[in-house]
Amino acid sequence: MTILITGGAGYVGSHVLKALRADGVPCVVLDNLSRGHREHVLDADLVVGEVADVPLVRQVIGDYRVTAVMHFAAYAYVGESVADPLRYYTNNVTATVNLLTAMVEGGVGTMVFSSTCATYGVPDAIPITEDHPQRPINPYGATKMIVERVLRDVGEAHGLRSVALRYFNAAGADPSATIGEWHAPETHLIPLALAAAAGHRDGVEIYGTDYPTSDGTCVRDYIHVVDLAQAHILGLQYLDAGNPSAVFNLGNGNGFSVREVIEAVEKVTGRKVKATVAPRRPGDPAVLVGSADKARSVLGWASRFDTLEAIVETAWAWYRKRWGMSRA
Repeated sequence: MTILITGGAGYVGSHVLKALRADGVPCVVLDNLSRGHREHVLDADLVVGEVADVPLVRQVIGDYRVTAVMHFAAYAYVGESVADPLRYYTNNVTATVNLLTAMVEGGVGTMVFSSTCATYGVPDAIPITEDHPQRPINPYGATKMIVERVLRDVGEAHGLRSVALRYFNAAGADPSATIGEWHAPETHLIPLALAAAAGHRDGVEIYGTDYPTSDGTCVRDYIHVVDLAQAHILGLQYLDAGNPSAVFNLGNGNGFSVREVIEAVEKVTGRKVKATVAPRRPGDPAVLVGSADKARSVLGWASRFDTLEAIVETAWAWYRKRWGMSRA
């Protein structure tokens, strides 16, 4: 079998590609490189093009004898989605519809879909389980929820089976430091704090310190990207075994506050991170922590990197390598 990985030059997609190739699974990557990096496509062919290009996707499916798709190609900045929702609906929804059209026409019947906890919106209870109502509060989360609905409908009409993985805050890097988190612009807390520790930025902002949490800052569930990659492979194996479509949360089930993340970065790097308090951001829930019990029981998934320090250590190793920094 050959796996088509859309967005395989991006952060999570490239880690999944690396894990699949380590298992000897043939893969081909389709990425327009607008936000991915050619250097992260290791040991696989890269087709530079658009997921929305139905003839191109049909050609890739035929040329590489694709048997399944792992779909990561999407925009994922919440603020950007609010400012430019049409761009997000076009790229995340319309392009995925075109991809599914090519899959149906090409006889490819399984997909592992990169979804998000942003489909839940502000949670009613913690930890969040898969049966929690989906009430996204931004266009990004809405686009992922719509695609989940499209997958269900295409499944009913054409027999396509899918696994949608709703994950929380992806973080860390491959332990080899060959690939890692590399966004432009960067919006995630851990790499921003690492940049501040490295002296590459003045500091980080803490958006609100009056939340009903232990230290007043937001609490989030961080999951290592290598653990995410393993879950995607298990999801593919689940579908290969003939199982029905399913949805799974992916998280550690442990929440860490913004201040705790900054403290972990300072501990791992041995450097001070300047933090400035800023006003709350609209729509930021106080706590977002997910339950991955279903993934553990059904997929047999387990996280290897379940401490914040372990996650930050791999991210720091990648950051130093990317910027040519010594260990000092």
